[in-house]
Amino acid sequence: MGRILLLVELKGGNDGLNTLVPYADPKYRELRPVVGVARERVLPLDEKVGLHEKLEPLMESWKARDFAILQGVGYPYPNRSHFRSIEIWDTASSANQTLSEGWIAQAFQGTSLPRGAAVDCIVADTNALPATGPSLRTIVMRDAENFLRQAETMKEKGVRSDGGNPALRHVLAVRQEINAAAAGLRDRLRAAPTPTYAYSQDNGLGRQLDLATRLLASKVPVVAIKVALGGFDTHANQIQTHERLLGVLANGLATLRRNLIASDRWNDVLVMTYSEFGRRARQNASGGTDHGTSAPQFVMGGGVKGGLHGAYPSLGDLQDGDLRHSVDFRSVFATVAQGCWGLQRDFGLRQPQRLGFLA
Repeated sequence: MGRILLLVELKGGNDGLNTLVPYADPKYRELRPVVGVARERVLPLDEKVGLHEKLEPLMESWKARDFAILQGVGYPYPNRSHFRSIEIWDTASSANQTLSEGWIAQAFQGTSLPRGAAVDCIVADTNALPATGPSLRTIVMRDAENFLRQAETMKEKGVRSDGGNPALRHVLAVRQEINAAAAGLRDRLRAAPTPTYAYSQDNGLGRQLDLATRLLASKVPVVAIKVALGGFDTHANQIQTHERLLGVLANGLATLRRNLIASDRWNDVLVMTYSEFGRRARQNASGGTDHGTSAPQFVMGGGVKGGLHGAYPSLGDLQDGDLRHSVDFRSVFATVAQGCWGLQRDFGLRQPQRLGFLA
């Protein structure tokens, strides 16, 4: 089936400028005299940009060349509403288009997936839209222990007759499929080894990544797993909040990498972050930043071509105070669909850029 996508949503709009910092550009200090990251707190990646120091746990991956950073990712006519913009990303739609199916589900339209454990995607947070659609069987599993308890109560108590009623026949078939999925996942999760390296349990991301690691180690035949970290809507007093979140993200992803290497699964997984938008280039009067447009995406995995990809948006050529995007996020999705699942998809773009971050 190819690689499994582990999608990491950064909820609220991550500040890309303070994540991948253009430390050598004097305009950065001019635009952000207070919330800007000091030069001595930047981990240089080249002579122009570097990571916030709280992302230091990811430097091992950077040096191993299995960590790619896609610069300037966004879309035309950006929307600054949280709800609308995340919908645009999750459904791979254009700004003036409304779609109901998620982009992962769209990618698998017209394909035949192996029945496996009767599930194709597992969502460990509350937003299942990327994997929503008739082509995929998606389960939301926020709490593994609760899921296991519920799976026990769903054991078959005998096959009920449909009495020749087509509607009841459909309901019973769905119930049987749900029971099969629950039983298959229950058995695999119980047999899954404990991750070699423990995740922090002080945040939701650690618990979600622990579940993802167990699913991957037990080789549940899914095409995607989704997790999320919230809190990135930093309109006021941004510095402490954003630093804490970057630290949580970096520690979680670094631990995930170590665990998947230990279980010999790192080459089989593609980790990708995304957020509904970046932040405005100029800080606001409340020590924070407001809703913006383009931002970087992180991509990690054994089959990733590490390094910086694309051009950093120019701080001297802003569009209404925002960073111009140079890569349409749908081109990123098209590259993932091809690289992970061998599917040629354009997600509505006439000519998607074929990006070179996958081996």
